[in-house]
Amino acid sequence: MIREYLWSKTKERLKQPFYAAYTERLQRQAKTWKLPRHVGIILDGNRRYARSSGLGSVIDGHAHGADKLKEVLGWCMELQIPIITIWIFSLDNFQRDDEEVQGLFRLIEQKTHQLLEEPDIHKNRMRIRYIGRLNLLPESLQQTIQHAEKTTEHYDRFVLNIAIAYGGREEITDAFCRYMQNNDPERSLQEALRDLSPETLTPYLYTAGMPDPDLIIRTSGEIRLSGFLLWQSAYAEYYFCDTHWPAFRKLDLLRAVRSYHLRQRRFGR
Repeated sequence: MIREYLWSKTKERLKQPFYAAYTERLQRQAKTWKLPRHVGIILDGNRRYARSSGLGSVIDGHAHGADKLKEVLGWCMELQIPIITIWIFSLDNFQRDDEEVQGLFRLIEQKTHQLLEEPDIHKNRMRIRYIGRLNLLPESLQQTIQHAEKTTEHYDRFVLNIAIAYGGREEITDAFCRYMQNNDPERSLQEALRDLSPETLTPYLYTAGMPDPDLIIRTSGEIRLSGFLLWQSAYAEYYFCDTHWPAFRKLDLLRAVRSYHLRQRRFGR
């Protein structure tokens, strides 16, 4: 395995000059593209990257993935993509080995603190929001999340939504519950159900007040959404990338955005 890994790295280094030239070319072209306002990214492949790269543990793979996020946010800001939603931990992930889950929570807490120390976050006025069933997270992580949201709540140029303890079906369920809880006590159940519609339920979603994603990217070769932004992605364009998330390149992002630019969106019409 080590020999295969070293050979793959050698081939990658040989290709670097060609990748750099191609990336530069796409960057120039991007100035004329129709760009998405909202990009969703499923950060997949951290564990497979750790194994294929010979890292010490899967947590090391998650750490590499967390470091990649800083780069990708910079690329998105360069392209002037105002809203980015990333999925870092699903409700199903709670079923993983407890040591991995707790290690991942500690890593997320550490990286959240580091994210707040990034000058570009404040310079570019990027608001940080967390979406999901946050009450299921460790108390210290919840406090860190609250601090990050409070610190950036008045920023208005970019938005980073971080989906954690998130499931698409559960988001819709939670939205319906909040809709019913907000029902005027003087209205009957029949009246509340009569008025229920996509338009009346949308304000209760985790992403209320934001445009739906135009483009959803999933890394690591899996061709499915797994419930990510299940409601909001009805008319999104999808792009599936074979690269594991920690190895995601600017070239990969530009290819995804170019693919979006070349598609004709009809919205069912």
